[in-house]
Amino acid sequence: MKLYTFPRAPNPRRVEIFLAEKGVDIPRTNVDLGQMEHSSAAFAEINPLQRVPVLELDDGTRIAESIAICRYLEELHPDPPLFGTDARGRALVEMWQRHAELHLFQPVTFVFRHLHPAMAKMEVPQIPDWGEANKPRAMKALAWLDAELAERAFIAGENYSVADITVLVALDFMKPAKLAVPDNLSNLARWRDEVAGRPAIVAMKAA
Repeated sequence: MKLYTFPRAPNPRRVEIFLAEKGVDIPRTNVDLGQMEHSSAAFAEINPLQRVPVLELDDGTRIAESIAICRYLEELHPDPPLFGTDARGRALVEMWQRHAELHLFQPVTFVFRHLHPAMAKMEVPQIPDWGEANKPRAMKALAWLDAELAERAFIAGENYSVADITVLVALDFMKPAKLAVPDNLSNLARWRDEVAGRPAIVAMKAA
């Protein structure tokens, strides 16, 4: 297998954290988004949508969505489980992962892609009004997650899952998007401190 990635970008980072949690290492090829390498003809042959990450299997199959990649890796490396352990658990993780993606992860990325000057070459056209419109959406999602986390340890229940990875990456990506987490969201702050202190994530930061 080979992973085409750019670890600084949010979607590749989700896969990188997932791999770190599993203790799995895969050969990587870096695709430098800053240098527009994803727009090259060579990379278009790997993924016509010109996005990373892409997992290339030994038989040539290419999986080009971060959560699809994580699902494939979960099948190969089921421990520790990050998509739930039974029908109820898997459904709840799927629900919360999707909630997190639609209501927080995407709004944060829209703010960055449509307002940050560095994205002018990639997001054509940039629509500043759309970027601004997503700021209150992100703030609303943060308040909602804070209320939910008053009742449980992690995003999808009492066990850490891929939904937690999605929320953590979204929160970290708020900094380059020039968004701040409100100080009064104590449940979210407690959760973030715990998740950011996980050995796999600490090791990634130290690497």
